Amino acid sequence: MDLSENLEAAKAYYADHWTLCAPRSAAALDRPVGQWLSNLRRPGALEDHPEWKAALEAVDAHWNPAWSAEWQRHYAALRELVADEEGQADAVEVLPGFTVHGMDVGKWLVKQRQRAVWAGLMEGQRELLAAVGVVPLPPEQAKPAKTPRKAVSAFEKGVAALGQYKAREGSVKVPRAHVERLDDGSEVKLGVFLSNSKSRRAKLSADRLSALAALGLEWAREG
Repeated sequence: MDLSENLEAAKAYYADHWTLCAPRSAAALDRPVGQWLSNLRRPGALEDHPEWKAALEAVDAHWNPAWSAEWQRHYAALRELVADEEGQADAVEVLPGFTVHGMDVGKWLVKQRQRAVWAGLMEGQRELLAAVGVVPLPPEQAKPAKTPRKAVSAFEKGVAALGQYKAREGSVKVPRAHVERLDDGSEVKLGVFLSNSKSRRAKLSADRLSALAALGLEWAREG
């Protein structure tokens, strides 16, 4: 494939993910754009193709950062979350559990603000975070007090799994056999959970129906 074909795929990926730091497995327009970009990020890969580098930088100035591509993916998601028509919202309001494209952006943000982590970031990373209003925690908050973990019910895990699936797939239509893995390592039989919830709709509380309806399940809104 020539540059134009790959570049169009890269632009399509950027439109959906706001970054060209795609994982190797990423595809766009039926092309393995993630592997292509990963190959170009290798040292010296573009020495003989300065025009390729310029074309990619025109799409995303941080397509080949000095830090990890994974870090940049999280940052790009955070940047889009806090952007609004009037400027910038408060990035600190993005709390753990706020997931975009399968990434817990809130959890990642909490980690970046820890003073030890912040000190280990490159200057360019700190500049990007500061640009969206992120600052390190003050010393007295650098080590948050441990609080007892609240027990999470099977229903709450099901809702969390559905939210994660919807953020990644853009749909709440889940195959019956699908199993969703959460960030804590637990697995939810999401297809079965949804099927059972629908069949037991009459027994679900108003709060539970509201939680399901908020994620886009039409049957939870009925009645």
